[in-house]
Amino acid sequence: MASLQDQLRGLVYSTEHGDICPECREPLADCRCEEAAEDERLASLDGIVRLRRETKGRKGKGVTLVEGVPLKAEALKALAKELKKRCGTGGALKEGVIEIQGDQREVLKGELEKRGYKVKLAGG
Repeated sequence: MASLQDQLRGLVYSTEHGDICPECREPLADCRCEEAAEDERLASLDGIVRLRRETKGRKGKGVTLVEGVPLKAEALKALAKELKKRCGTGGALKEGVIEIQGDQREVLKGELEKRGYKVKLAGG
C-alpha cells in the first residue's frame, strides 16, 4: 500500500489514456484489479454453499443469504436472477452474496442441490 502522500499525488487522468486506476496505476481499459479480486474471492471458497437467514439491520424483515457459490460475477448474477424467479420474490447481489427476500432456505436448498452444489444451512 502506498503512503498517503503517494496516493494524493498520483495521476488520476491522462489525456493520452483517459482515466487511471488508483490501485495499479494503469489506464482503466488495461486495469485488471476487478478480475484479480474476483479470482481471489473464488480461491478463498471451500466449495460449500451456505444458506442463512438474517434480520439484523433490516427492521425485523428477514432475508436469506446465499454465500460461497463458486461462480464468476456474470454467472453469479444469472444464478441470482433464476433463484429470485424460483422463489417469486425480490433480492439483490452484493459483494458475491445473493440476498433473497423472506425465509426461503428450504426452497433454495432444494434448487441448489438440484444444480449440483453441496449446501449447508448456517446461522439462525
